[in-house]
Amino acid sequence: MSAQSSKRGKFIAFEGGEACGKSTQSKLLADLLDAVLTREPGGTVIGSHLRELALSPETVGLVPRAEALIMAADRAQHVAELVEPALAAGRHVVTDRFAGSSIAYQGYGRGLPVNEIRDLSLWATAGVWPDLIVLLDVGAEEADRRLGTERDRMESESAAFHAEVQAGFRAQALGEPERWVVVDGTGTVDEVANAVRNIVAERLQLSL
Repeated sequence: MSAQSSKRGKFIAFEGGEACGKSTQSKLLADLLDAVLTREPGGTVIGSHLRELALSPETVGLVPRAEALIMAADRAQHVAELVEPALAAGRHVVTDRFAGSSIAYQGYGRGLPVNEIRDLSLWATAGVWPDLIVLLDVGAEEADRRLGTERDRMESESAAFHAEVQAGFRAQALGEPERWVVVDGTGTVDEVANAVRNIVAERLQLSL
């Protein structure tokens, strides 16, 4: 596939809880599509500083609303600097996390109003939203096993918090099936990648 196109590129986001395979699968799909590969938080230089602030175990006392604003600030910079210019130039963009994570983590996980978190992200992105969101679904025990012992600030949260986050992702997928698709993330890397490829080809009418 040509890196450039006369049409606007497609925007695909991978979402899910910790250790669900987003980083691996987003890279595989980006390579397949010759797409721009990015992530949140931290997809820009400014974003990398915000990522360190939000995820470092040394960050203590960060209140939920401040956390939500940090994520929104990262997203605003990410879209303005990287995502929107690439899409406008005809490049596909694949991101490891986007607004669905804020809704799941700061909304469902932290207990902030879900609609307000969504509106905040819509404002931060000036309305830019993924064409397709792939939720990689992995059970709590498997995710915990994959994480190991060295964990960042978010990964170190309680099992109850992560259960709420996972519920938040599933609720979003159920509520917007035309944009979200759920993929079982417990298979092998190749099995998951094949499932993702087939779904992306079907939903976005791409030849893969």
